[in-house]
Amino acid sequence: MIDNKTKLKQVVVAVVGMILVILGVIWFLQGIAILNLCPVLCFADCECITGGSPFWAIAGIVSMVIGVGILCVSSKRVTKK
Repeated sequence: MIDNKTKLKQVVVAVVGMILVILGVIWFLQGIAILNLCPVLCFADCECITGGSPFWAIAGIVSMVIGVGILCVSSKRVTKK
């Protein structure tokens, strides 16, 4: 039987995994120049992000893989008692 504390931990870990997947998709799409975003909060001379960037494409892929891994682990975690 899963107690409330364990269930809450699973939900929090799943949310973190989903955030990583969503950020990964955004970073990947920016990296391959499909998505162009302007900064929402800017404290300096900010410009819209345009053009592709191999760094952000790779960072997006890595973030997506880690996020999916976290989601898989959190969904298959079984407590033993």
